[in-house]
Amino acid sequence: MPRRASPSAAQPAPAPDDLPEYDPRAFPPFAVTVDLAVFTVRSARLNVLLVERGEAPYRGAWALPGGFIRPDESAGGAARRELAEETGLSPHTVRDLHLEQLRTYSDPDRDPRMRVVSVAYAALLPDLPEPRGGGDAAAARWTALADVSALAFDHDRILTDAHDRICAKFEYTCLATSFCPPEFTLGELQQIYETVWGVALDRPNFRRKVLATPGFVEPVDRPPRRTGGRGKPAALYRAGTASALHPPLLRPEGRQP
Repeated sequence: MPRRASPSAAQPAPAPDDLPEYDPRAFPPFAVTVDLAVFTVRSARLNVLLVERGEAPYRGAWALPGGFIRPDESAGGAARRELAEETGLSPHTVRDLHLEQLRTYSDPDRDPRMRVVSVAYAALLPDLPEPRGGGDAAAARWTALADVSALAFDHDRILTDAHDRICAKFEYTCLATSFCPPEFTLGELQQIYETVWGVALDRPNFRRKVLATPGFVEPVDRPPRRTGGRGKPAALYRAGTASALHPPLLRPEGRQP
């Protein structure tokens, strides 16, 4: 049986100078962009960050923040730069954002200017500041997700995919507790889930699942808080030590937004 060559005996990969010559002009040109779907909870509603386009195409239309990747930067670097330029968010705020790569959008006719492939990112974060327009954006604002319609390009599709991604993150992670005060009731935690998922949850069932999930929440040793209703005061909790939910807290079957 022939012996396989050892790694040390393997031929090295060809250096750039050893590659066959080719003409880049032989390939159709296209550009790569980034688009960002950034969500937060404001006034008990799920909001998404939108910018008003200041240039053609779609001048005056609302869109997700984003733009072209420069030759000397990565997709992640371009996402943070464009987010800061178009929304006026501070470099400190943008630097600390956890952006999750969503997917790549590459339909040939998605941009009327030329062939454009976009790398999309999604994020759901608490306590984000009010944005302001800048760069190619005439304006920037938080908009309730339920009020969004007819975005530029294929951004409606990106937004739908991003919303589905963050809904899934609520099923498998403890992200929801970051939108609550340091000490919160289970009713307040349930409201966050209902806001993001867009569905009403059964209170006893939700409470049972949360308390049965190890490390999700921890009881606070202080008197219960009166929540304004006519029932008895509600017990207080804080975020637990877990980062992932085992078992997951799944959305009610057939009721996904």
